[in-house]
Amino acid sequence: MSNSETTEPAGIVMYSSPFCGFCAAAKSLLQDKGARYDEIDVIADPPRRREMIELTGRRTVPQIFIGARHVGGYDDLLALENAGQLDTLLSELDNDK
Repeated sequence: MSNSETTEPAGIVMYSSPFCGFCAAAKSLLQDKGARYDEIDVIADPPRRREMIELTGRRTVPQIFIGARHVGGYDDLLALENAGQLDTLLSELDNDK
């Protein structure tokens, strides 16, 4: 669920844009894990796109941060899931609360 539906900070930030299939897939994977995330729409907020590029060196969306770690895009998120590492990263967020 996006943080717009909650009052707690999520610990996960996703830079995205509407109608982005990879963004939708990343959101779906995180939602399936029960993970809350803050979504930043880089189309609606162009300065945030510049921020994303400065932080990541990448111009494509999604760009996902879990805690302070830049995970990358959807393919990178899925690779973590397939390697059995995504749950560990998400549980570390829960332990930091």
